[in-house]
Amino acid sequence: MLKEAGYDTTIYARGHRLEVLQNHGLLYKKNNIIKKVDIKVIDHLQDNAIYDFIFLTVRENQLYQALKELKSNKSKTIITMVNTLDNYEKCESIVGKGKILPAFPGAGGSITNNILDAALTPKIIQPTTLSEISGKKTKRTEQLLQILKHAHIPYQQVNNMHIWQLCHLGMVVPLADAYYQTENPKFVGQDKVVMRKTAIQLKKNFNTLYKNLNTLSPVKMHIFRYLPTSILIYILSQTFKSSFGKKFMYQHSMKAPDEMRELHNQFYSYIKKWRL
Repeated sequence: MLKEAGYDTTIYARGHRLEVLQNHGLLYKKNNIIKKVDIKVIDHLQDNAIYDFIFLTVRENQLYQALKELKSNKSKTIITMVNTLDNYEKCESIVGKGKILPAFPGAGGSITNNILDAALTPKIIQPTTLSEISGKKTKRTEQLLQILKHAHIPYQQVNNMHIWQLCHLGMVVPLADAYYQTENPKFVGQDKVVMRKTAIQLKKNFNTLYKNLNTLSPVKMHIFRYLPTSILIYILSQTFKSSFGKKFMYQHSMKAPDEMRELHNQFYSYIKKWRL
């Protein structure tokens, strides 16, 4: 979308992904039609190759290794678009203070048979979210918001990205767990026991988060606290059964179980400290 909006865009890739991109280009599905975007692909990032923004879109268990590879590059901004409980101190300790701009993509999907099958999440559910670590609006956040707007990518700027990430994990960890707790993940929405367990865990997570943070981000996350369990079970069941659930929840949970299970361990270890 950045490339098609007219921005000079480069993909840094390695291994099998690099080979596919070099040989076939970036293939993606749009309205069930396979399309191709011509885009520059590199296998090495020179230290003096300066980019306005580097979007770091990796799994949580790849974050710090990726930052180590980027630390010598002279670009001023690395946008960490990744699930993380880090308050960004460790990230900055690797690449340097002031270089990290925390964010999270409002998109989901997967790569199947070397074809990207993904979509933007509806803005009302989760737009691309970003914030300076300080929470302040800056020239670079304004520049980034303008780029997203021009590329027709829904966005929002929040006051505290760390709190937003905590709330995001409070939601996605139980959703991913549901797939791992049932015998047939494709039909988890029909598993009444797992749906009830997931609803109860979501309510517990957000009550704990609110009790200790005195806020939730975004505010709509209070719905998990206030909705009666029976209604929440019904909504979850329908969501898991929907095409939305398949694209934005099922595909990632099934293709990245190592990441989601690690995030499970990290999240519950983190909030367990509050209860002691």
